[in-house]
Amino acid sequence: MKQGAALILLFFFVGITMEAIASPKTRYDKSTDTCRNISEGRLEWESRPWGTGGKLFRAECQNCHSRNNSEGAPFLWVESKSSKAWNRVFSQRYPQCAKDGSWNSIPMEQQLVLNDYLYRWAKNSQDVNDSA
Repeated sequence: MKQGAALILLFFFVGITMEAIASPKTRYDKSTDTCRNISEGRLEWESRPWGTGGKLFRAECQNCHSRNNSEGAPFLWVESKSSKAWNRVFSQRYPQCAKDGSWNSIPMEQQLVLNDYLYRWAKNSQDVNDSA
């Protein structure tokens, strides 16, 4: 009986931990020093004038970072980096495209949406057992 109760508690706490890891609800944005809520509404931001975060990623990033591109840019997809790594890309602006001015055509508000999108759907952000 005690082992069964302990097992249930263990699954309960592991479930809470996995939910916190697997489905991020907020993102700390170092560049603006704010905590952004990324759990409300659809995470694709379909109501925004520039479309979804996914469309923004494809339009602004994958035009250069596609497979076999002519720019020599590495191939990127949402799952190419962890959530923390995507945050570093945007806060430190370390990719060559950020240094050479390619990001200057993207308004800051769109960059924040793009960072939110990439953070939310990064390679470590989803749990295959999570129904959400």
